[in-house]
Amino acid sequence: MMVEKKNSLLKWALIALLIFSVLLNIIFICLHSNRAPKCSRQGAQSPRAKHDERSQVFADLTREEYLQVQRYMVQQKDLDLSTSQITKPSENFLFLIDLSLPKKKEVLAYLDGRGAKPAREATVVVFYGARGHIKEYVVGPLPKPTYHKDVTVDRYKSSLPINARTVTSGEYVLLFSFLEREVFSKLPRLMKESFDVDAAKTLQGFEQMPRGVRSKDRKTWISFFRDMSGVYIQPVGFEVLVYHDSVKESDWSVQKLYYNGQYFDSVAELRDKYDAGTMKKIVHQNPEDYGSLRPRSKLRQVGPQQLNLEARRFSLSGNQVLYLDWSFAFGLSALTGMRVFDVRFKGERILYELSVQESMSVYGSVTPGMMITKFLDSSIGIGRFAHELVRGVDCPHDAVFVDTYRYMDVPAPVKYPNSICIFEANSGQPLRRHFSDFYQHSYGGMANSALVVRTLTAILNYDYMWDFIFYQSGSVEAKVHATGYISSSYLVDGSLKHGHQVAANVLGNMHTHFVNFKVDLDILGVKNVFQTKDMKFVNTSLPWMPEHHAMVPQLVEEQLKTEQEAALRFDAKTPRYLHIASNRTNRWGHNRSYRLQVFSMTGDPLPESEAEERAMSWARYKVAITKHKDEERTSSSVYNLNNIWSPPVDFSSFIQDNDNIVDEDLVAWVTTGFLHIPHAEDIPNTVTVGNGGSVLLRPHNYFNEDPSIESPDSVYLRPGTENTCDSNRMACLAQETCSPVLEPFTYQGFDGVVRFDDWSE
Repeated sequence: MMVEKKNSLLKWALIALLIFSVLLNIIFICLHSNRAPKCSRQGAQSPRAKHDERSQVFADLTREEYLQVQRYMVQQKDLDLSTSQITKPSENFLFLIDLSLPKKKEVLAYLDGRGAKPAREATVVVFYGARGHIKEYVVGPLPKPTYHKDVTVDRYKSSLPINARTVTSGEYVLLFSFLEREVFSKLPRLMKESFDVDAAKTLQGFEQMPRGVRSKDRKTWISFFRDMSGVYIQPVGFEVLVYHDSVKESDWSVQKLYYNGQYFDSVAELRDKYDAGTMKKIVHQNPEDYGSLRPRSKLRQVGPQQLNLEARRFSLSGNQVLYLDWSFAFGLSALTGMRVFDVRFKGERILYELSVQESMSVYGSVTPGMMITKFLDSSIGIGRFAHELVRGVDCPHDAVFVDTYRYMDVPAPVKYPNSICIFEANSGQPLRRHFSDFYQHSYGGMANSALVVRTLTAILNYDYMWDFIFYQSGSVEAKVHATGYISSSYLVDGSLKHGHQVAANVLGNMHTHFVNFKVDLDILGVKNVFQTKDMKFVNTSLPWMPEHHAMVPQLVEEQLKTEQEAALRFDAKTPRYLHIASNRTNRWGHNRSYRLQVFSMTGDPLPESEAEERAMSWARYKVAITKHKDEERTSSSVYNLNNIWSPPVDFSSFIQDNDNIVDEDLVAWVTTGFLHIPHAEDIPNTVTVGNGGSVLLRPHNYFNEDPSIESPDSVYLRPGTENTCDSNRMACLAQETCSPVLEPFTYQGFDGVVRFDDWSE
């Protein structure tokens, strides 16, 4: 009886298990049948143009090309070059290799099928410490160079003194040793009691630039900061003026010291007064870790991500991008950063070049290290510091990432993986729309989806985000945003005239941000004019009531004929519409043109009475129009900061010859930026919101109508057609939705950081 009962229970248990298994499988099948399929990576539509290998004329140098140029230069025994990372200033150092762009006329002939391919060449910069000067060479042809030409005088109209050089890693190594030997080791008590520095702890230095107050100076104030998170906002109140004019470190000396608002002529004077107790001391206190960017709250939910539901609508081949009606080539210069070339819309060239030229800041302070600081970022390399971008933060998760190589103050070319990203972005707002309420009830609209090419450059404390944006309306925008850490100084009497206190004993120093772009527009060719448009109110008699008048807005148009007329200064009223125009007209009889629209909140430029101003004279102008010349390649140079009193490139000289600009190949030099008065919310980091500027290039009578009307992104609704897919793709999107293919997260950005040791491949 017991056996039968056990068998019965076993039978029912097996039946229950079988029923449970069936139900579990049904639930599993239901769940997976509702899951959308993975989105296809195959192209849903063919590009409207074809990739053209001629865009390679603008391509950045490859790793192999860098190596070939380096080998060739080292093999020239008469040059006696070193490529070591820690080459001394007294030796001859191969500092930079970068692409040398061919002459525009030659490139246009090649691109348009009217000429041969220009020779591919590289620019090489050598610091001849043993000979007391700097040389620039053009090396070619690539990939197997056979010649090098000294182009220094051709490019800069004079020789370049050795003190115009950028401080290299080799010089920094010697400076670190000099400071330890001549300063820190001689002030052990002060360093410990004031800054908690001993054999196990150190301070980090941050330099004042320019290095001195007159031509040929190389005297650098070095301010010191706690070695902890957000080092740039951790000042300790100690600064040292080092005289390192000589290329021989044995000739260097300490000129002055600054401690807690007081100046001293020597290390011995500071030590003696400190030990005697006859000065106001800084007493070390454990600081707060307010500079850290570690998350302070636990992640509960991933924020919105931008992903493609279908195949990407742009195509990348080498350095050329095709996107709907757009095509262009892109590159990243170690010195000046992001740039695009041969920009075409619907097959017509709009731009020959759109590029970053210079980024500049002028600081205010009562402390010596910041008081005369003026940064010109191309002197250390704007593009040099473009490191890997973080997927899902720096760029959308679904962006395409591009690796770059650079050779600047290194012993071998360095790979920077994923340092440019390209993506199509939906701005979250319509590009255009109208809801017709009164008549012809309907809705017509279009999402503002645009292509973005982006890089970020971490130049010391600041991180600059550079966006080149291509809109379906035919507009192009070059935009910059600033984030990262502010520069700061130790709070002393008088500091609050130059900023706000942002932490204990920390002043956020006010400063300007000026950014210069080169905009080489070619509107239906290279024979263009510069036009301005604005408005004025005119007191007008009413035709039907002549005795009554009204102030009526009226169009004011002018064509400027010379470079000096077209140099629009910051302190002058500027017409609100600025155009590069062709003499050809659209259907309605108006000159086909592109408008320059500048978005800027810059502070005042440096007064022209200052000796340093000529090195940044481009900042005098909101916009300046010049006749294109191959020798006027850039508005600044890598030498302008360290030779700021005799700058090799003085942009104002581009305008002095006052060339005719009627029916000429024109270049617009556009300045944007913002004034930054740091505040508590800049701790720990400055945010991108509101901190930036841009130049927008908009078609103005270039077309007969808005070209975006032809975009397949358009949506049109009339009563009764709301759910029709033919003119409203959104109506069927839910039925077509697929599950995005997520790329794995990787990061190798720390591989390319600046190093101060001797290394090679």
